[in-house]
Parts: sequence; C-alpha cells; structure tokens
Amino acid sequence: MRKIIILSAATLVLSSCGIYNKYKPVSEVPEGLYGSEPVAAVDTANFGNLSWREVFTDPYLQTLIDSALVRNTDMQTAHLRVKEAEASLLTSKLSYLPTLFLAPEGAVSSLGRAKATQTYSLPVTASWELDIFGKVTTAKRRAKAAYEQSKEYEQAVKTQLVAAMANAYYTLLMLDSQYEIAVATEAAWKESVRTTRAMKNAGMVTEAGLAQTEATYYNICTTVLDLKEQINQAENSLALLLAETPHEIQRGKLGNQQLPENFSVGVPLQMLANRPDVRSAEFSLAQAFYTTNAARAAFYPSITLSGSAGWTNSAGSMIINPGQFLASALASLTQPLFNKGLNIAQLKIAKAQQEEARLSFEQTLLNAGVEVNEALVQYQTAREKAAFYDKQVASLQTASKSISLLMKHGNTTYLEVLTAQQTLLNAQLSQVANRFTEIQGMITLYQALGGGRM
Repeated sequence: MRKIIILSAATLVLSSCGIYNKYKPVSEVPEGLYGSEPVAAVDTANFGNLSWREVFTDPYLQTLIDSALVRNTDMQTAHLRVKEAEASLLTSKLSYLPTLFLAPEGAVSSLGRAKATQTYSLPVTASWELDIFGKVTTAKRRAKAAYEQSKEYEQAVKTQLVAAMANAYYTLLMLDSQYEIAVATEAAWKESVRTTRAMKNAGMVTEAGLAQTEATYYNICTTVLDLKEQINQAENSLALLLAETPHEIQRGKLGNQQLPENFSVGVPLQMLANRPDVRSAEFSLAQAFYTTNAARAAFYPSITLSGSAGWTNSAGSMIINPGQFLASALASLTQPLFNKGLNIAQLKIAKAQQEEARLSFEQTLLNAGVEVNEALVQYQTAREKAAFYDKQVASLQTASKSISLLMKHGNTTYLEVLTAQQTLLNAQLSQVANRFTEIQGMITLYQALGGGRM
C-alpha cells in the first residue's frame, strides 16, 4: 500500500501543479478611467486616503456619525456577516487537522441458557486526508477570499452610511439657511404689504397693485411652511439612520462649513484600491478562480490515512477479561473513475463562472471611473458657479433697494418692485442650493473614492 501511494503521488503531483496557483490581483485598469482630466488637482494627499473625520470636520456631524456607526442596523448586520465568514474561514483552516472520534461500544449476548457475556470497546478513531492535490488548500484560500469580501461589504456599508449621514445633515443645514432667508423675506414683504396698503389709501397704488403684493406675500408664507416641513423630514431621516425615534437634531450653520479644497485623486489603481465595491468584485473573482482550481482537483485521487486505538475485551470470537489495548492503521486511495463526465461538466461551469466574475469586475471598474468623473465635475462646476451667484445676489440686492426707493417717489411701478424682490429671493435660495450641491459633490467624491480605510 505504501508503494502504491508513493507511486500514485509521484505520478500525479506533476500534473496537478496548476491547482496550487494563487490568484494574482489585477495590476492594470482601463486607460482614461476618470475621463479627460476633469479637475486640475494640486499635488496633495490622495483624497481617497482621507478618513471621514478629515473630510467632514463639523463636530455635530462627527458626533452623529459616531453614533450611527454603532447603532445603525445595517452596520450591525454587516458586522455579523464578517463574523460568519470568519467562522467559515476557521473551519477551512481546521481541515488540515485530522478528524478525531470517540466511539465507545458495549454489547450483552447469550446463547441458549448460557451465561450472558458482556463485551465492550473504547476506541478513538482518526482520519486525515493528505492535501497532496491542493483540495484543502484551495478551499481555505476560497474561504479567505470570502472572508475578505465580507469585510469589504462591511466597509461599503460604513462608507454608504457616512455619506448618507453627511448628505442628510448638510441637507438639513441647507434647509435651515433657506428657511432663514424665507422668514426674513416674509417679514420684509409683510412690511411691503403695509406700505402698499397705505399708498393705495393715498391713491398712489391701485387695488390691483395691492392685491398683487398681498398674493406674493401669501406665496412666501407658504414657502416658509414648506421649508419648515422639509426640515422636519430631514431630521426624521437622520433619526432613522441613527436607529432612533424622531427628535430635534443639534447642528451647525451652512455658512460655517469648511471642506477640503485642494486635493488629488491619485492614479486610477491607487484610487480604486480604496473602493470596497471594487475590492469586493475582485475577491469574487478570486473565489471563482479557486472554485475552478477545486473543479480541477476533483480529477485527482483522495488519499486518506485513518486509524484507531483503544481498549476492548473482545478479540474476534474470544472474550478477554480484563480488556486489552488494540490499535489499527489504514491508508486508502480513492480515484474517481466513473464520474469523469460530471467532473468535466463542473470544470466547464467553474470556468464560465470565473469569466463572468472577470467581466463583472471590469464593469465595476468602469462604473467606478464614471462615478469619480461625475463627482469631480459636479464639485468643480458648483465651485465655479458660486462666484457668479455671489455677484448675482449682490446686484439684485442693489437693484431691489434702488427700485424700492424709486417707487416711493413715483418713478416706477409696483410690478417692477415685485419682480425685483421675487428675483432676489429666488437667487438667494439658488445660492444656498448651489453651496449644498458643492458639498454634495464632495460627499459623492468621498464615497466614489472608497471613503478612506479608517
């Protein structure tokens, strides 16, 4: 038996070398993954390597994110998945060790009226499959890839949660700013209505002019109420992410927010190394690679060593009293012969699934490039528009004051005043919305670059 095992192993090991190949990570990405230089980046630290604390510096937001990372149910579920994969990996590592069983047996028998005889055995049996053809190694590597993939899933949930918290928080700050503008405008229009009513009584303004002024005032009042409702909804969204009941959210001011301005995104491969979805897709490819290796290993024999040792008082037809120590050893070789067709089919399936995983990985890379490109363009466009909004608001404020003065002296109509003030209100609200769009572009970029690894 020993010679058979040695000869079989020597013959087949050479043909099974490919089973032991390790998966080689991807080292290249499509050219021009980000598009045609969407941002003129300053040579600073790679933005994708910044932790969320370095990106979102608002102390109120940091407190909220810390709480969400502990309380959020999706985050807790992701952590449990990591624990499950870790247990599976431990199981695959223990496959290298022999299997031990304790199997005590006892029996009582008698023939005719003869005295009953009692027999017993107390053996410990062991079985150990030699990993000559890499079956156990392949299973362990596949389990390791699955474990790493579960960690990337947890990182993806964390990144999405941080981005969702930041997005909801800054939405709340934007609504606060718009609410303040609308309330101030409402107060100003209330005064305008009083003034217009007095001018109408003096015959300086028609009934139609007064009605138009009042209608605009009422419209602004509804805008204030709409914003108040939206603020409540934004607070509820944050509470939901925190796994808490609805409550008021402590927060800062939109105008006080400071975010990174000069940064680089790094070369494509360095950037993608941080994205959990890309890393997860590559670990899926690694698992498919090892599944193919396992399908190849099915063509080769299994060599198992087994044995038992223990005490018994039965030796065939003889009863020994007291018990004696008994030991045995066995080596077996199992070579698949009649299921070769099944093994071939399984190998073809594994190869096809590996190719599917490769295509999915490549598509994930392309999606990543699009997301980074769009986030960079959104951020840069909002920054460029901010200067124009500042100038527009300043010009409209000057125009509104001038037209109001002209109306008091009868040199213009109420319609021009209404138009100027309504245009100013819209511009101020758009200015705040653009600031939020800029921040949102930064949030999207943070998520698109992988959300750091901290």
